[in-house]
This record gives sequence, C-alpha cells and structure tokens, in this order.
Amino acid sequence: MDKLLITGGKTLSGTIDISGAKNSALKLMAACLLTAEPLQLTNMPNLADTRFLSQLLSSLGVEVYWPKGASEAHFNAAQISSTIAPYDQVRKMRASFNVLGPLLARIGHATVSLPGGCAIGARPVDLHLKAFEAMGADIVIEEGYVKAAAIRGLEGAHIVFPFPSVGATEHAMLAATLAKGETVLENGAREPEIADLANCLNMMGAKITGAGTDKIRIEGVTGLKGGTYPVMADRIEAGTYAMAAAAAGGDVTLQGAPVQALGAMVDALRQAGVNVDIGEGTLRIRRNGTALKAVNVDTRPHPGFPTDLQAQFMALMATADGTSVIRENIFENRFMHAPELTRLGASIAVRGQEAVVTGVAQLKGAPVMATDLRASVSLVIAGLVADGETEVSRIYHLDRGFERLEEKLTGCGADVRRTGAEDG
Repeated sequence: MDKLLITGGKTLSGTIDISGAKNSALKLMAACLLTAEPLQLTNMPNLADTRFLSQLLSSLGVEVYWPKGASEAHFNAAQISSTIAPYDQVRKMRASFNVLGPLLARIGHATVSLPGGCAIGARPVDLHLKAFEAMGADIVIEEGYVKAAAIRGLEGAHIVFPFPSVGATEHAMLAATLAKGETVLENGAREPEIADLANCLNMMGAKITGAGTDKIRIEGVTGLKGGTYPVMADRIEAGTYAMAAAAAGGDVTLQGAPVQALGAMVDALRQAGVNVDIGEGTLRIRRNGTALKAVNVDTRPHPGFPTDLQAQFMALMATADGTSVIRENIFENRFMHAPELTRLGASIAVRGQEAVVTGVAQLKGAPVMATDLRASVSLVIAGLVADGETEVSRIYHLDRGFERLEEKLTGCGADVRRTGAEDG
C-alpha cells in the first residue's frame, strides 16, 4: 500500500492548476443515464472516484470512452442493459447511489444497493427516497437494496427538505428533469456544484431555474439530448492548496480557481493574516515570515465555510498564534484527523462538535494514518510545516479526490514523494 513521505520546512512558490471538481463531475456523469445521446464532459478530474463511477456506468450498459490521463470523457447511454447497481460497487463510493434517480426517471425502475456507512457519519439517503416517493415512485427496501419503480413515469411534486442536503437536492433534480409537470424543491442546497449540474442539464434540454438558491423549479421534459459540457473547477482543491501555501509560507498562484465560490475561505485566510489576491480565475496566496493568527470557524452549508475544508483549516490553525475554535455543524463524526494531527505535535481538544486548537510553535514529523479524503490532506498540510519527515499511510483516500497532488506540490518546491509500503 502506497504512502506519502513529506519532509517539512520548505516554503512554496509557483503556480498550481486547479482540476475539475470531483463533487460536480460525479453527478454530471450520472446525468448521462438520462439521455440516449452522447454526453461529453471536459475538464474531467482523473481520480479514483470518477474512474470507479465510469466502471459502474459501463456495467449498466453505458459506452464509456475515457483514455487514461485524458481530461475529456465520452458517455453514451443509448442502450441501458442493466438497472441493477450491486452492493460490491455502490459500497465503494456513496455517489454511485445517484444512478438510482436517472434510471428511475428514464427506464421506470431500478435496483440499487444502499451505500452503507461512512467514516465521517451516517449520511442517510432517506431524503433522496422521500423525494422520489413524492414524485410517485414505489420504493421497497429489501436485503440492503432499494427497489424503486415508476412504471407510468415520475410526476412533478412540491418537495420541502428539512435541511439543505446537497446529495438529495442534486438527486431529486436529476430525476425531476423527466418527470411530468413541475417539480419545486424548497430549502434545497445552494452549493456551486448544484448550479453546475443544472447548467449541464439545461444544456441537455432540461428546464431548471433557481439553482444556486434555496428554491429550484424543474419543468419536466419528455427527453434530453446530449452535448459537451465543462466540469467546473474544484473549489475544495483550490481551498486546500490555498491553505497549504498559507501554512508553509511563500507565494503560490492558483490558476483556474473558482474564486466566486470561495468567499468564506478567503475571509478566514485574511483574518489569519494571509495575503490573498483575487484575479480573473486566479487566487494568489502569500505569507512571508508573518505569524498566523488564530481564527474561529463554523462549518455551514454554502455560502458558509465548507465542511470539506474543515480538516485543512485545522491543520493551518495548528501553528497559529493563539487558540481557535472550530465547530463542525454538518457531519457528526468529522474530527477523526484531530488525533493524527496531535501525533505531529498539535494541541487539539475535541468537545463534541467543537475542536479547540491551541497553536504550537513547531510541529514534528511522525507516522500518521489517513481516515478519510479530507482528513488525509490535512495531514499533508501539517507535514509540509513539520520539522523532519512525516509518513502518511492509507493514501488511497487522497487518490479519491486529489489529482496529481505530489506533482502539484513538488512543482512549488515541496518535498513530497510517494512510496510503496515495501519500499518504506
């Protein structure tokens, strides 16, 4: 099993190109099931998760052409040969569950495994299923599988979410594109990836308005066409490298960053004493010798501070001057990186949904273990500033969401290398 070896203490300088957004690409890929015409996605991130979903789509009968390393992927779902997504596939990645809505909308039935547990919390799919039931689907859960049917087609519905769930909002929107009549989603999530999905679906002929607000209207159509659509840039990747540059110090420009989607993160960095210059599609992060200031953050649905940047910000605060309080309001078990950061010398006390971080003068390298995708990259950030060598194991989590991470960091002067377990 691969590991990352990081020798800390080097400032970063250079340019990092931001890849396409994983959280958007996965839902755009699922959209190919809604049409018999080819869908081409550009700016596709080459990640373990996106490659895995392409394999699942292939098992459903989708013709997939996506050469290794290519940033363009072609999906042709002219013939759906299977409407069953088995447990062995869905359990590996929660986003696989999102084939249910498109199959239900286009074919009229689907059998998809429940995604199972998740390292950062329960993340139930009940809101997804209640939305489909509101659209007229019959749903039965048997032996860990969701069996859904809408033989006469889905019908528009008025759906009010009890809280703004990103996954349920996206999934309901996918299914509603082919439902009869109008569907209204209230108290929906407002994340930029939802607007990206709506823009792609509208390019395909859907009629969606209000995406990016808490009230989305979808006027159902009888069919969708294909086309070409660029995946939006990854705001979480951009925020991660911004915090890496802020932690290590130096001068790094993030090229192609979705600057309009990063307001809360930029505000937090500036409060911490980091210079952030915003350009046309660029973020320049500069910190040269000045001490970081402790900053409190609460994770919130967009446009608040993203939960997917909480672990990275905790790593940044580990060497800040003072004490910061980080409150996690989205997931109930998303501080598993805290014990690993303390192995590097961080001073962190977890109290329920709060983590109190008291900045220390210096972190020290040590062996640590990644527990989930965002936690793993927080350990990389900490390793960049730690004295000596940090060894990060279980980095398959990293490969799920960060494309060419070592290459991007070493291109800015970091000392990061991948090694097999047998080598190291």
